[in-house]
Amino acid sequence: MKAAVITFPGSNCDRDLAVALEQAGAQVTRVWHKDDALPDGTDLVGVPGGFSFGDYLRCGAIAAQSPIAGALRRHAERGGHVLGVCNGFQVLTELGLLPGALMRNTGLTFLCKPAVLNVVTADSDFTAGYAKGQRITIPVAHHDGNYQITPQGLAQLQDGDRIAFTYAPGLNGSVGDIAGVLSENRRVLGMMPHPERAADPALGGTDGAALFRSLVSGVVNA
Repeated sequence: MKAAVITFPGSNCDRDLAVALEQAGAQVTRVWHKDDALPDGTDLVGVPGGFSFGDYLRCGAIAAQSPIAGALRRHAERGGHVLGVCNGFQVLTELGLLPGALMRNTGLTFLCKPAVLNVVTADSDFTAGYAKGQRITIPVAHHDGNYQITPQGLAQLQDGDRIAFTYAPGLNGSVGDIAGVLSENRRVLGMMPHPERAADPALGGTDGAALFRSLVSGVVNA
């Protein structure tokens, strides 16, 4: 499986994401935001966490206008897999590849700690390595992770089984405690928690490793 991990000015989890994918068996190429095309044969695009362009204007908004953004959009529109983590999730909502928006956390505080998540669906290449209802612990590190969506949009997510993860109640103010959502075709996942920071025993936890293993396996099988 061939993966491309994008780096923007201010990205700080791009190497971590690349390493987690490599450890799961992916062949990873690093892509700069000024590139206007993805490597030939790319199966998965990883959009990492960090503070792209210093989070000026709006988190992810400037990154969504980068030269590579057009190639990312075309990849998703033709059915390619995309994983956006933290700032990457914000970029994907700015691109319109996922619904909703990420707002300032309740209490206006930066949250950096292990977070207990509930696996809401195991029916995706990203979450197939977990059991529905399983509790996992994945670190969060965000100031603007408060997921908001209209009541109609929330109903569509729920009816389509597109909520991937929720937080233990009350973490950051997100509607329905949503931590991650899937696209309509289930091949794009945006999540605020950082699975790449829980993918190796040396990091203090391995609950994120199953996501990368199941993703690589699912893409290969597809």
